[in-house]
Amino acid sequence: MNLIEQIKTNAGKNKQRIVLPESHEERTLVAANHVLDKGIADVILIGNRDSIYGNASKRGLKHIDKATIIDPEKFEKLGAYADMMVELRKSKGLVKDEAMKLLKNPLYLATVMIKYGDADGEVAGADNATGDVLRPAFQYVKTLPGISVVSGAFLMFLRDKEYGDNGLMVFADCAVHPNPTDRELAEIAVATAKTTRAIARMEPRLAMLSFSTKGSASHELVDKVVSATRIAKEMNPSIKIDGELQADAAIVESIGLKKAPGSPIAGKANVLIFPSLECGNISYKLVQRLGHAEAVGPVLQGMAAPINDLSRGCSVDDIVNLIAITANQAIDS
Repeated sequence: MNLIEQIKTNAGKNKQRIVLPESHEERTLVAANHVLDKGIADVILIGNRDSIYGNASKRGLKHIDKATIIDPEKFEKLGAYADMMVELRKSKGLVKDEAMKLLKNPLYLATVMIKYGDADGEVAGADNATGDVLRPAFQYVKTLPGISVVSGAFLMFLRDKEYGDNGLMVFADCAVHPNPTDRELAEIAVATAKTTRAIARMEPRLAMLSFSTKGSASHELVDKVVSATRIAKEMNPSIKIDGELQADAAIVESIGLKKAPGSPIAGKANVLIFPSLECGNISYKLVQRLGHAEAVGPVLQGMAAPINDLSRGCSVDDIVNLIAITANQAIDS
């Protein structure tokens, strides 16, 4: 059984309530039908009941009746949700009438459902921009205690099984935060270790990457990585982490032994933490295209509850996989 199938199986054994605010979107509806058919998660669809059932019928989707359907125009908890929103955002001047209007937007309703405790996670983005998906999440769900940034990790399934754990590595941040400070980079590392355990099912060995290995170069960008490594160790002393390391020293044992003798991570890393989004995004796409690796993600991390953003070019399988991943994040939270 491969990792994705293991993730689905674990989700099915510990069913979580995953809300899908884009019920009007065909791929999302087909994915929801599959998830319900296979028992991967309990699905909450936001939208008009007649419209959802009509679209499902046209496409021969026989399992949508197993979903919980929430109509933003009729939902009896809107008032209670609005009261909570006002309490959380009163310093920003939010009033109840405005909160009620926001709840007509399925992306806001989905997020507030999670905050209220009526859902465990959310998957969206097949028909909405990343900023629109994350804005309500930042406002109401917010980040984990001790974490101030959201980041995006990719599971990288490599053809060459020599690297990582049998060819599986985790890359971060490749999706969200352009230029983290040393503290923010440390938070990304800590969050990625949590993701690696919860989703990749392996014990993380983190390499904090740079163009320098253990002082081979001197620059303020190197200093940031060195400082981030120290802060991450202070935040969670149990994490296996080292830096600063060049990429080859991090993943090639012979080079790691030569450049960083005595390092517990050099040559053995299965998690790569990039110093900036520029580095991370470029690297994962090069590995994906030139190395023919399978890249699964981004898995958003650092939120107080799992909320994941799809690419608008996603497939049905991508949505199903991300629902299963989101459920596993909820199980681990």
